[in-house]
Amino acid sequence: MHRLSTHLAAVDFSWRTRVGAGIAITHGWGLVVNPGARIGNNVTLFHGVTLGRDRISPDGNRQTEYPVIEDEVWIGPHAIIVGGVTIGRGSRIAGGTFVTESVPPYSIVSGNPSTIVKTNCTPDVMNPAPL
Repeated sequence: MHRLSTHLAAVDFSWRTRVGAGIAITHGWGLVVNPGARIGNNVTLFHGVTLGRDRISPDGNRQTEYPVIEDEVWIGPHAIIVGGVTIGRGSRIAGGTFVTESVPPYSIVSGNPSTIVKTNCTPDVMNPAPL
């Protein structure tokens, strides 16, 4: 069933991924979420987002870890988040951003490699789930 739904929807989102209430998947085509990733409450994911597991550390070794997306995070189109990073509560990840380091809460990051472009931002939650 998973293979069929993945093929038909062009979305690879495992039923084993831990996901909080209020997730919003906007134009999900091309979405890839590793089963080991954790997603908090009221998170928005756009098309082409990848929440992956492996990243290459600065010393050249492969690290197999999984991203943690905290509550009220907004992740734009084609953003890639890999490794054992934490995306802090209320943060926004701009489209096309490549994230390999943790992001503090209420930050906006952009670019490849990702750079914090603003702190103390306001979360962007489309339809918050009552918790």
